[in-house]
Amino acid sequence: MQRFAEMFTDPGSDPRVEVPTQSDERTMLVASLRRQRDTLVLKCSGLDPEAMAMRSVDFSGLSLLGLVRHLADVEHRWFRQRLAGQEGAAPFSTVDEPDGAFDRAVPGAARTAEAWRVWREEVDFAERFVAEAPDLDVSANDPWQGRISLRWVLLHMVEEYARHNGHADLLRQGIDGAVGL
Repeated sequence: MQRFAEMFTDPGSDPRVEVPTQSDERTMLVASLRRQRDTLVLKCSGLDPEAMAMRSVDFSGLSLLGLVRHLADVEHRWFRQRLAGQEGAAPFSTVDEPDGAFDRAVPGAARTAEAWRVWREEVDFAERFVAEAPDLDVSANDPWQGRISLRWVLLHMVEEYARHNGHADLLRQGIDGAVGL
């Protein structure tokens, strides 16, 4: 009998990074976040734009494409806007449309490619910011949380991706039955 964890990807060829069990705090946080980002990519792998935009249930705007767009917005908010202090709107949501990342996640090859491109740009920016930060105590003000540190943002991002990767598990299983880690 095959276990659920073995159905999505062969454990021997899992493309995600391993998180070290013994290392310094930054290395472990960065690796944990990288693994969560890689998990999102894995959950979306091999799907066409129509499948990426499929809604989980009629009353929800949740889709894999919406998750990619939302997580691009989240990366942008925490790393680019808050920690780096850059101006500029989130890529997919606005003050008037706070759920724009999900609501405007409609099928289409160009829209799907754009979502992945923007997500990768935001992830690349975040990875550079973290690599160049002198330590995890780099901090900034956030209207919602008050004073935040890079340490807190990394931990929050691991939490954010883990929660949404759980959604991605259910979405993917509904699309083609693929399940697993």
